[in-house]
Amino acid sequence: MAEVIAQEKQGGKQKKKLIRVDMTPMVDLGFLLITFFMFTTNFTKPNVMDLGLPSKGDPPTEPVVVNEKNQVTFILGKDNRVFYHQSNKDDLNSSNLKETDFSGVKISKIIAEAYKNAPKPENFTVIIKPTDEANYKNFVDILDNIAISKKERYGITDIKPWEKKVYTELTQ
Repeated sequence: MAEVIAQEKQGGKQKKKLIRVDMTPMVDLGFLLITFFMFTTNFTKPNVMDLGLPSKGDPPTEPVVVNEKNQVTFILGKDNRVFYHQSNKDDLNSSNLKETDFSGVKISKIIAEAYKNAPKPENFTVIIKPTDEANYKNFVDILDNIAISKKERYGITDIKPWEKKVYTELTQ
């Protein structure tokens, strides 16, 4: 382990002690501990969210037209604010861009109501439009709420300039 070697000088009075520490047992113990912790640690899979992606089959022959009554659009804003509407470019104003919060019950209720009133429920789509000020947590929350409401058709896109204008009016 460790040994002390004492040497005397020939002149007499001064003794020099050399100390040498053997590190072999310490290295062995280190490797044993590393091996032990590697075998006893549970490696967990990262939590991931399942995104509904289009199938790899043939694309539809005719385009799917989603009008304003067959969709609901959520705009994710700053300070954990979320707005929604079912309007087109000409009809959107500050009175029909409504605000809600990220409560799962409220967003699910909004989606269910819009789905119930949709003229073609098979084409009903939820559209998510995060602004530059929105945070990632809010984006994940809205995806969770869509999964809870069991709607498989949703899209993520940028906010349009006409929506940005009305959104800016409400947030100032």
